[in-house]
Amino acid sequence: QVQLVESGGGLVEAGGSLRLSCAASGRTFSNYAMGWFRQCPGKEREFVAAISRSGISTYYADSVKGRFTISRDNAKNTVYLQMNSLKPEDTAVYYCAAPGRQYVGSYYDKLQYQYWGQGTQITVSS
Repeated sequence: QVQLVESGGGLVEAGGSLRLSCAASGRTFSNYAMGWFRQCPGKEREFVAAISRSGISTYYADSVKGRFTISRDNAKNTVYLQMNSLKPEDTAVYYCAAPGRQYVGSYYDKLQYQYWGQGTQITVSS
């Protein structure tokens, strides 16, 4: 059974930084891409960032490009999301996600991801 456990959420002022971590277990971590999504109340869950199995390729939503960095440590079975220059509009519940298959058709599509963490709240105050 694949399990994803996020940590690192909290309250931060605009312009500040936070780093999220997601620890994965239950299968060979390095064989699968990983992603981060976020969701605001009343809105659809949206793509934030994704990273390939090796970590060589990364993908970002336009709204976070240049401010957020996704990375992974395959030896620690952990994926990270470094968030800099945070804005109030980044306020959301952030979810770590993992696909069910080694091949991902589109990193941006939440339907490609089968496993989800419990979510962690990020609140950015203005």
